Amino acid sequence: MKVADFLFPRDLEVTPTAIRKVLIVGSCLSEAYVASWRQANPQVTYDHVLFNNAAELPVRTAEEIAQYDLQYIQLPLRSVLTDAAIRINDKTGADEQIDWMELGRRNIDRMLEAALAYQPMLTLVANFVVPQGRIAPSLKDQDSDQDLTAVTRNLNSYLANEISKRPHAYLADVDMIANSFGKRFFLDDIIYFYTHGGVFYPDWAHHERFPPWTSPAPGRLEEVRDLGLTYENNIGKFFDAVHRQMEATYRIVKQVDAVKVVIFDLDNTMWRGQLVEHYGAEAQWPYSHGWPLGIWEAVHHLRRRGIIVTIASKNDESTVVAKWHDAVDPPFVRYDDFLAPQVNWNSKADNIKTLLDNMSLTPMSALLVDDSPVERESVRAMLPGIRVIGSDPFVVRRILLWAPEMQIAARSKESARREDMLKQQFKREHERSAMSRAEFLMTLESKLTITELRSTEDHSFMRAFELVNKTNQFNTTGERWALDRYANHLAQGGRIFAFSVKDRFVDYGTVGVVFALGSQILQFVMSCRVLGMDIELAVIKWIVELLRKEFRQELIQASVRQTESNTPCRDCFTRAGFRQAAVDRFALAGTDAVASPAHVELVDVR
Repeated sequence: MKVADFLFPRDLEVTPTAIRKVLIVGSCLSEAYVASWRQANPQVTYDHVLFNNAAELPVRTAEEIAQYDLQYIQLPLRSVLTDAAIRINDKTGADEQIDWMELGRRNIDRMLEAALAYQPMLTLVANFVVPQGRIAPSLKDQDSDQDLTAVTRNLNSYLANEISKRPHAYLADVDMIANSFGKRFFLDDIIYFYTHGGVFYPDWAHHERFPPWTSPAPGRLEEVRDLGLTYENNIGKFFDAVHRQMEATYRIVKQVDAVKVVIFDLDNTMWRGQLVEHYGAEAQWPYSHGWPLGIWEAVHHLRRRGIIVTIASKNDESTVVAKWHDAVDPPFVRYDDFLAPQVNWNSKADNIKTLLDNMSLTPMSALLVDDSPVERESVRAMLPGIRVIGSDPFVVRRILLWAPEMQIAARSKESARREDMLKQQFKREHERSAMSRAEFLMTLESKLTITELRSTEDHSFMRAFELVNKTNQFNTTGERWALDRYANHLAQGGRIFAFSVKDRFVDYGTVGVVFALGSQILQFVMSCRVLGMDIELAVIKWIVELLRKEFRQELIQASVRQTESNTPCRDCFTRAGFRQAAVDRFALAGTDAVASPAHVELVDVR
C-alpha cells in the first residue's frame, strides 16, 4: 500500500477531487514538488513562485487569484533559522547566545505575512520536516534550547498556532508524513545542512564525475558509488504523499463526500465473536485487546468531531443492554453513547432508513460498519449511496479516523453540539407523533434570528461556509462557494444572510445561509435539522420585505436548480407565494403577498 493511501485513505471517496489549478509558494523543495506533481497529474495546472526570506510575491489581480483552487506555502527552515545555524559553534560559547526560538518566531511572522499576500484564498501552509539524528552538543543538552531538533519541533508548534489564527489557512503537516514514511528515504540532512530541509536524489554521484564523465573522478583513487546504492531513495513516494495530503485537506475543507453518521453493527464489529454465544461468566474467549479497543476509542473521536454514531444490529435489545459490559471490558464505550440504537430483528436496511429519516439525512451522508458481506450488500442495494466497510477489522479504525470524508476543517458551536441537538430532536419527533402538524408547530415556540455577514472575517462566517459546502437536500442551486467567491460577491454589492433557530427543545444555532444580489435571491441553503418547521418561509418573507424597501415595487426573483438531492427545497418559493417564471427561476411581483408562518417568531436582526 502506498504511504499516500495509508495516511489518507480513499475507501470512502465517491466524488473525484476537482482541483484544477494550484499556486505553490516556497523554496527549492517546493520546486521539486511541482516538477514531480506536473508529471504525475498533467490535468492540474501548478504555478510556482520561488520564495525565500521575506521576498514580496508578484502582484496578481483579484481575477487571477480567483482562478486558483488553493495555494500551498512552504517556508524554508534555512531562512527561518538563518545561516547562523551552520556556524553554530561560534554561537554556542558566546556570552550572549542566540535565542533560536525567538529568531525563528520572528522570521516565521515576517515570512508568513509576506507569503499570505494572496488571501482570501484556501491556503495550506507546510510545517518543517524535523531533522533526523541528534543535533544537541551533548546528551545532556537534548531537547534543550540548544538542540536544533527540539527547536524545529517547537517552531512547528508555533507555526501551527499562527496558522490557526488565519480563517482560511490550514496546516499541511508534512513532518507527520515524513515520520510515518521514514525520513531516511528522502531527507538530505545526511549530506547537507540540517536546516536545508530538502531531498537527495539517487543519481547525485554523477556530480563527482567531471567531463568527459570519466570514472573514477579525477584525483580520486576509488569510484564514488551511486548514492542510490548507499541510501535507499523513495522521493517519488514522498512527493505523492505530500500531494495526497493537499488533496485530502481540500476535500475536508470543502466537505466532499462528508460522512455525518456512522452506523455500527455489534457482533464481530464492535467486539470479537457473538454476544450471546461467546460472553459469560465462564467465557475465556474472545478478548478485547487490539482492534476492539481501537474501535471503542474511535467512537469517541468521531463524536468529538460532531459525527453521529449509532447502532443497527439484529439482536435482542434487552440482552444487549444486560450483557454490554461483558463484551465491552474495560467499559470504554457505553450503550448510551450511541444515538437512538436500532437493536431488533427487523431488516437492517429498514432500521437504517428509520434512523436516517429521523435525522433528516440521506444515505449518501451515512457509513455502515458491518462484518457481514451479506448485510453490507443488502443495505447497499436497498439504500443507494450509502457507504459500507467492515470486511477487515484491522483497517476499520484507520478509515474511520484518517479518511478525509470523516474529518472537519473547524469545529463550529453547532457541530460540537450536534449529538445533543439530535437527542432533543428525537424527543421532539416523539411528541409530534401525538399531534396534528399545525398543533405541533404552534407548540414548538420557534424563534428566528437573522444576521448579515459583511465580510469573511465575521464570527459566523465559518459556520456559513460549512453549511454551503456540505448541505445537499435544502440547497436551491446545489452550488459550493469557494472562499474568493464570497469576497467577490460582497465587493459587487451582494448580501449574505445567516440565520439561527431555537425552539423549546433545541437551540440549533446557525442553520441557514441566503445569498442575494440586487433584487435576486441567488441561493438558499438550510440545514436538514429544521426541515418541516416552515423556517424557510419566515426567512423568505423577511428578505422579500427587505428587498422591497430597497427596490420599490421591483420584481423579486429567486433561483432554483434541480439537483439529485434537493427535492425538499424545490417548492420553497412557490409555497412562499412566488410564481414560476422559467425552468429555474421564480418571481414575486411587488403587489404579491408573501406567506407568513404564524408559529415562527423573528426575535432579532443583526
